[in-house]
Amino acid sequence: MRENARYYVDGSAARQLRPRQEEQPRHRQAPQMQRMPLRRRAVKAAPMNMGYMAVMAAAVLIVCGVLMSYVKMQSDITNHINTISDLESKLNEMKLANDETYTKIMSSVDLEEIKRIAVSELGMKYAKEGQVVQYTGEGNDYVRQYSDIPQ
Repeated sequence: MRENARYYVDGSAARQLRPRQEEQPRHRQAPQMQRMPLRRRAVKAAPMNMGYMAVMAAAVLIVCGVLMSYVKMQSDITNHINTISDLESKLNEMKLANDETYTKIMSSVDLEEIKRIAVSELGMKYAKEGQVVQYTGEGNDYVRQYSDIPQ
C-alpha cells in the first residue's frame, strides 16, 4: 500500500505528509546520464583516441576499395558481354552472307555444261571396266600416291 493511502482526510483540509527522504548519490551525474542504461553510459564515456580513429579510417578505406573494385569488375563484365554479343551478331551476318554466296555459286554452276566441255573440247572419256582401282586408306580422309599403283 502506498504511504499516502493510510491517512484519512478529515474535513476540508488535508494533512501535510512528511516527504520521503531519498538517498542522494555520492557523486552528482548529469540528468541525461542518469536516465541512460549503464552499458550505454560506459560506451559514451569511452574516449575516441587516435588509434581507434586510425583503425576506423583504414576499415572505411578498405571497404571503399573493395566496393570500387566490385563495381569496376561488374562494368568490365557488362562490357565483355556487349562485345561478345556484337561479335556473335557479326558472325551470324557473315555466315548468312557466306551461305548466300555459296548458294549463288552453286546455282550458277551447270554440271551438264562442264561435262560437255570436258568430253568434247578436252577429249576426256569415261573410265572403262578394269581401269577403276578401288583402294582403301587406313582411316585417312584422302590418299596420297607416291608411286605408281601396281597392276
